Amino acid sequence: MEFNRFRSCLFVMLLGLISSCHAYKFYVGGKDGWVLKPSENYNHWAERMRFQVNDTLYFKYNKDSNSVLVVNKDDYFSCNTKNPVQSFSDGDSVFHFSRSGPHYFISGNADNCNKGQKVIVVVMAVRHHHHHAPPTPSPAAASPVVSPSPASHPSLSPPVESPQTSTPPSTLTEPPKSPSDVEIPAPTPSKSGSVGLASSLGSALGFSVVASVVLGSLIGVL
Repeated sequence: MEFNRFRSCLFVMLLGLISSCHAYKFYVGGKDGWVLKPSENYNHWAERMRFQVNDTLYFKYNKDSNSVLVVNKDDYFSCNTKNPVQSFSDGDSVFHFSRSGPHYFISGNADNCNKGQKVIVVVMAVRHHHHHAPPTPSPAAASPVVSPSPASHPSLSPPVESPQTSTPPSTLTEPPKSPSDVEIPAPTPSKSGSVGLASSLGSALGFSVVASVVLGSLIGVL
């Protein structure tokens, strides 16, 4: 029983030690502290810092004439000191950031607040780092299909067929035949040739008759 209690206490102490190692204490106003006229405007100072959850603000001031009030946004801009969320007046005040977002602080002296003794502190949001495995790429994404470039694979256009001109049947000619295949028709006797032949035969017969008569006459005389 005692051992379990000791172990629990040790665990709490370790958690507190770890938290304190990551928390920072910011001195508002630096060496000037929480005063009416600091060497650097409080909001300019806050904009240069990076505040996180578990960090703390330390206010050093004169508790007889000043104080620190935690207020809402509307009371901050109107310097309303009548309705603070939290107030400090011990001269050494520490405020712990338990959440992220804006925090509004003003002086408990309304006149000092109207003259600029106030500050807005924005605490960064807590970020949890989760390590997620990268999504498995789909087969299409793993092996993309690369289309061939025009330079390496020129596109071939389909052959263009020349238009066929149809020849009318009347204009088609047969291939020339060889001389041996050409049939030469026999000459047909003309009518004028037959007439001439007949006249020649008639003349020859008349001459022979005349010659016979002449020869017969000569033989009778002798």
